[in-house]
Order: sequence, then C-alpha cells, then structure tokens
Amino acid sequence: MPNPREIRRRIRGVSNMSQITRAMEMVAASKMRRAQERVTSGRPYADRLRAVLGDLASLQLDPEQLREFPLLAEREVHKSALLLITPDRGLSGALNANLLRRATHYLREEAPGGEPEIIAVGKRGRDFMLRTRQHVVAEFIQLGDRPSLDDIRPVAQVAIDEFLAGRVDAVHMIYPQFVNTLTQRPELVQILPIERPEGSGERMDYIFEPDEKAVLGGILPRYVEIQIYQAVLDTVASFYSAQMVAMRNATDNAKELVDDLSLSLNKARQAQITNEVAEISAGANAFRVD
Repeated sequence: MPNPREIRRRIRGVSNMSQITRAMEMVAASKMRRAQERVTSGRPYADRLRAVLGDLASLQLDPEQLREFPLLAEREVHKSALLLITPDRGLSGALNANLLRRATHYLREEAPGGEPEIIAVGKRGRDFMLRTRQHVVAEFIQLGDRPSLDDIRPVAQVAIDEFLAGRVDAVHMIYPQFVNTLTQRPELVQILPIERPEGSGERMDYIFEPDEKAVLGGILPRYVEIQIYQAVLDTVASFYSAQMVAMRNATDNAKELVDDLSLSLNKARQAQITNEVAEISAGANAFRVD
C-alpha cells in the first residue's frame, strides 16, 4: 500500500487537474452559447437561399442552356474530392475520432473513382490525412471561433476550381452537424455538382434583373459558399459542446478519484497508526520483566 505522503501528493495533483478541467468547462460553455447562436441565426438564411435556388433551378433548361451553369452539370465520376472539416484542437471527447472514422470509411468504401483529393479544413483532419498519406491539395487551419464568409470563400473557390477544371467530377463534404449539446453527428453531403433542391412549393412572382438565368448563375457559387460556411459554424458549435461535456466528465471523474484517494489515505493512516501501536507494544513487552 502506498504511504500517506504519496497519496497526499496524488490528491493534490488530481485536485489541481480538476480545477483546470472545471475552468475549461466554463470557458467552453461560454463559447458554446455564442457558437450556437451563430449556427441557429445562419440556418434560416441558408434555408431561404436553398428555397430560392430550388425555384430558379426548376427552370426547364435544355442541354445547350445547361452548359451555362457548369456547377449543375452531372458527369461520370472518374475522380472525386473530399472536403473534410474538423476542429483545430482536441480535448473534445469522441468528436474528432468519430469524424476521422467517418472519413476513413468514405475513403475505403464510398469514394467514387478511386482515391480522392483532400481539401482539409482544420488541423486535426489535416494531420490525419497527412499521416495516412492521402493526396491533400489544400489546407485551411486556424479559422478561429468566429469565421466570416470571407474566410470561407477561398475554401469554396478551391473546390469550385477543381470541379470546373475537370480535375474532379464530384466534391463531397464531411463535417460534424450540430444537433444539440449532447449530439454532434458526422454528416456526408455532396456540394458539387450542386444537387437541385426542391422549391419552396409556393412559386413567388419575383422580378429578376436582368433575368432568371443570370440570377441563377450568380447564386450557384454563393450557394456553395453558404453550404461550407454553415458547416464550419456547425463545427465550431460541435467542438465547444463536445469539449464542455468532456471537461464536465473529467471534472466529475477527478472528484471521484479524490474521494477514492481520500479513503485510501485514511486506510493508510490507520494502518500506519496500527503498526506504530504494535511496535510500541512489542517494545514494551521486550522490557517487561517476567
């Protein structure tokens, strides 16, 4: 059994660690609330843009007219690209592991056209892809906790350029979809070619300037940007939610460990006192004269 001094040292170390995890939990909770607000405030705009695009995409376009909108053009997939969005940091429970596991399954089982190109957003995904010797064509890290649409445009531009140049025939995206504080689900979506969303159901009698086709051509790249931007916001909210829960669990585990160590300390002290009493008794018996 460890001596009381060693147990006290462990208790101090675990107590200090619990203070750190408690502080990290509070910081993550504060940032999580702001990240959740940004996610929820951005979703109505993304949904409305999807509805407007659905109304415009319902135009009857013949093959000749479809050439004017290459982002809608579907073709046989000989080569694809994967846009992997992950956090830059760890200490977030199983969030990163679940994302990388989903990406690995995609690379092995689902990627059309063989080994895909990788566009990595976030250090965790970038490092994993480099370790596994994947073909990383672009990387974007340190976007911060409050990324703007201007920060996301280069990411979207890389994906669009790869698709328009014909180097890839499809672009898929994996990111952690924020459901709630306890649930963050790895999601796989296709961003290129753009799948025509369904319209709003109630065709609005808009007046387009200069015309509907010109507006459609302008909206398509913006739609790709918004999809990626919303995914990055989901990633930030998912990271801080997962980190808050992980740090709370770590704090609770540390408190339980302190209780167990305190019990062990009491047992060690009792054993030490018992040994000392036994030694005193043995010494007294040795000097006792029969």
